[in-house]
Amino acid sequence: MSDSSIDMNAAMAGVPAAGVGDFVALLKPRVMSLVVFTAFAGLVVAPGGLHPVLAAIAILCVAVGAGAAGAINMWYDRDIDALMSRTRERPIPAGRMDPAEALAFGVVLGIGSVVVMALAVNLAAAALLALSILFYVFVYTVWLKRRTPQNIVIGGAAGAFPPMIGWAAVTGDVSFASVALFAIIFMWTPPHFWALALFRSGEYAKAGVPMLPVVSGAAETRRQILLYAVALAPLGLAPWALGIAGPLYAAGAAVLGLAFVAGALVLWREPSEIAAKRLFGFSIVYLFLLFALLIVDHAPQAVS
Repeated sequence: MSDSSIDMNAAMAGVPAAGVGDFVALLKPRVMSLVVFTAFAGLVVAPGGLHPVLAAIAILCVAVGAGAAGAINMWYDRDIDALMSRTRERPIPAGRMDPAEALAFGVVLGIGSVVVMALAVNLAAAALLALSILFYVFVYTVWLKRRTPQNIVIGGAAGAFPPMIGWAAVTGDVSFASVALFAIIFMWTPPHFWALALFRSGEYAKAGVPMLPVVSGAAETRRQILLYAVALAPLGLAPWALGIAGPLYAAGAAVLGLAFVAGALVLWREPSEIAAKRLFGFSIVYLFLLFALLIVDHAPQAVS
């Protein structure tokens, strides 16, 4: 049977014919890239070593697990995704994929990633990966997102687990240093997403999502962004203070932290969409560069 016949039969049956690109979109690849990068940083800076094949499997499991959580999130949020310009072209609200197919895809990938991590790497990393997936799906997506403006504050923990998972893949445990890496992402998440919410508040209000600008207003959101940025700046130095990073990292983290505070201060004093977009963009660069510095700072030790 030809491909055109299959597509025609699917259309006649009322079932969307999803393509490969639609399944890739379900995985939220842009979000996944930061997840994978921070997990890799945790793996690199952890004491000890891991066979390159096992390290690759661990990172792949983190990527697949993050994608699985994203797919389930898209399945659950398909109704509000259809109301927002930023998300209405996702596979499910756009009508290119059956919701049940997306849910099954996410569940299979989620279970598979945890099982492979447990069998190939260790139980500690697998448990943290499972916790991350479950937290994102049930705590953030199902429980918090539509109920409270603290959705990002609490729910952001799900995206903070990857460096702990990478660390546990090497060491088989959780340490104070890996918790510090978790804390950096946890504290970074609210100002990052609130900057986005400031210039998307109309869409969140239309979809009934109680993001902070919708519930408390733009002025309070800008104030909270500044407070979190001020708290994040010294926290970024924690890896150096704990001895898992050197002076190169410390200098870079200090500059990045001050730049984040400066951007938040500009947004606080200049309530404009442009300032919010600039801070949102810089927040992504901040996290990437901070964890890149961790990797670069640790590279000589890895070589030796």
